[in-house]
Amino acid sequence: MKENYGFLKLNLVPNPDNILIKSHHLLLNGAAQTMEWIASTEKNSASAALEKGLWDAADQFRANSGLKPQEYSAPILGLIFLRFAEARFLTQHGKLEAAGASSRRGSRVDDPTAYHAAGVLYLIPEARFEHLLTLPEASDIGAKVNAAMRDIEKQNPQLAGVLPKTYNLFTSGLLKQLLKKMSEIPVTLDYDAFGRIYEYFLGEFAMSEGQGGGEFYTPSSIVRLLAEVIEPFHGRILDPACGSGGMFVQSARFVAEHQKNPAAELAICGVEKVEETGRLCRLNLAVHGLEGDVRHGGNVNSYYDDPHAATGQFDFVLANPPFNVNAVDKERLKDMVGSGRRYPFGLPRTDNANYLWIQLFFSSLNAKGRAGFVMANSASDARSSEMELRQKLIEARAVDVMVAVGPNMFYTVTLPCTLWFLDRGKAKTKRADQVLFIDARHIYRQVDRAHRDWPAAQIGFIANLVRLYRGEALDLIYGGAEAGAKLKEVFGKKPAYVDVPGLCKVATREEIEAQGWSLNPGRYVGVAPGEEVSDEDFKEQLEILNEELEVLNAQSRELEQTIAANVAGILGA
Repeated sequence: MKENYGFLKLNLVPNPDNILIKSHHLLLNGAAQTMEWIASTEKNSASAALEKGLWDAADQFRANSGLKPQEYSAPILGLIFLRFAEARFLTQHGKLEAAGASSRRGSRVDDPTAYHAAGVLYLIPEARFEHLLTLPEASDIGAKVNAAMRDIEKQNPQLAGVLPKTYNLFTSGLLKQLLKKMSEIPVTLDYDAFGRIYEYFLGEFAMSEGQGGGEFYTPSSIVRLLAEVIEPFHGRILDPACGSGGMFVQSARFVAEHQKNPAAELAICGVEKVEETGRLCRLNLAVHGLEGDVRHGGNVNSYYDDPHAATGQFDFVLANPPFNVNAVDKERLKDMVGSGRRYPFGLPRTDNANYLWIQLFFSSLNAKGRAGFVMANSASDARSSEMELRQKLIEARAVDVMVAVGPNMFYTVTLPCTLWFLDRGKAKTKRADQVLFIDARHIYRQVDRAHRDWPAAQIGFIANLVRLYRGEALDLIYGGAEAGAKLKEVFGKKPAYVDVPGLCKVATREEIEAQGWSLNPGRYVGVAPGEEVSDEDFKEQLEILNEELEVLNAQSRELEQTIAANVAGILGA
């Protein structure tokens, strides 16, 4: 039996500070807590049923096709896009027909510019979904769909080179089944619902492609929290490892929910090393009615290349970069090091790119810019040169919020991670020498045995916890009444920020220095005495220790070589 509610569970342990905390209708005195909020797993919406039904059918067709997931994914997403494009086309077509009937100048239903002016793709009759749907199975449907995709690119240059054209891999029978299944998506569906279907399929393909799927897809609940915290209302937004574009989509959704037009408010810039993934991103933007400057393929690499001249130019940066990358050619980076450059704090001596990414995010921000990104837990505690770089970042007064995330939130890896939030504008506020630490490892919804996420109420709760810390007004547009109720349970009837052991703690720069410049939330928020260390946490701690050992071994070898060279020089003199 499934419970129809979420709940807060507070594990009580002695608290010498005698802090009063009101939570779940109880006033707790003399006790520290580890907050655990496990939300209901039920999803009963009609849209969820439609998404799952479409996916189950498409996946069954794939199983019978002999095609690999990576061969199948782009063409399926292309058909969803085509259905979406036709829905928008038909809406504009109807408006133009009505306008033509009352105009002396006649109808403009066949004028591509009349569609482009409204931000709608123009489709010739042969490129329309309904035309392809009615083709007889005996015809070469794959060739016809390929031709339709080429014509859409021709009529709409912003999509040049983006749409899939590998439908010849499919038999006409399979394509006929797929077109029929995708026709179940109502053309009356609102545009955001189309986008959610596209994102649902992206997520499912990420799971089916295993480890490789994580290279192009970040789960939407993670991305939504990043967007809620950095609040990208208006400005230039960069993702230098943009994958399939989820960061842009969630930012646009944030803007739209605040009654603004995302296309007018956001200037989107992205970089993606993999050509095919870059096309997925541009297609994702198109499905959501967005455009952006996304540079992809052609050996573009964010470590070495800066196609957007990003340094100091962006209001927002959002990213989920690859973790713990090695073998970056640091010789190629030497001219990019120093104040006002891409790597302002220097290069790490370790063979690990985490602090290259972190500096790229920091240096891309303007004086008031905010960044939110996903990072390996090891980066929060890494020693040696990485600790020195982290110290400089903290002393620059840019680190604003750190959020510990539990395991199984990603489709392709089980390890926990940390969300980092930078705010270059906070240097001139009373938060200048403070960092908010949040332990969200025990806040989640169990989607299935192997996967977790955050529903809207939990995202709204965490985001508004940050707003309380910043002294901002609550924003419950996302999360609604349930998020508001939880805030009152934890922070009082008139919510005001207070440290909550086991959940959140504002630490000063002096406290952070005393912890070896660690940005690991667990060091500050606290763990209840007697709480067992999870397998994931043990593995994470072991990885950190092993990384430190590797650094010490490398330094030892360097020292041995230096001593040997000095001794040889003395003996040879």
